Amino acid sequence: MGRMLRSVLCVVLPLVIIGCGTKVARVDSSTTMDLSGRWNDTDSRLVSEEMIKDALSQRWLYRFEAEGKVPTVVVGKVINKSHEHINVETFTRNIERALLNSGSVSFVAGGGERGQLRAERDEQSVHASEETRSAHGAEIGADFMLTGSINAIVDREGKRQVIFYQVNMELTNIETNQKVWIGEKQIKKYVQRASATL
Repeated sequence: MGRMLRSVLCVVLPLVIIGCGTKVARVDSSTTMDLSGRWNDTDSRLVSEEMIKDALSQRWLYRFEAEGKVPTVVVGKVINKSHEHINVETFTRNIERALLNSGSVSFVAGGGERGQLRAERDEQSVHASEETRSAHGAEIGADFMLTGSINAIVDREGKRQVIFYQVNMELTNIETNQKVWIGEKQIKKYVQRASATL
């Protein structure tokens, strides 16, 4: 009886272990998938695209273009004030991409990147040949800075919850501190957790 039980376990146990393994499927990166109800890549992409579309359709841009100029924008801080961890850098990159791809504005590197570029110019001034080194003092100054915040409110009862996200963005004239555009985007998600099953 013991041998027979061991033989059955040797056959069945590996099948049970294999059946419980993790399954992974590759999907297109633009596919909308919402597993937890929390902020995700789709929210980041859609909010950034809609925000920039709205910002570039407003009067501040027309006034600037009327003077025959292309406005230069830099992305400042976007602060996560929500209850959950949100990768603000991904959201900021989505905004930068949408701005750059619009073709309506010129775009310059933000704080952290500027520091790296300046350090590289310092290195070049010592180590690169005079013909190939990049000069100091030739940066293009930004006309406007885009800043913002991500806020969230959670209403929960039992296995049900509503998560409300509000993203606020502002475009400010760097020279005058005048706010030329204020944008707001809201997302509301209803999440119902399944009962635990054994």
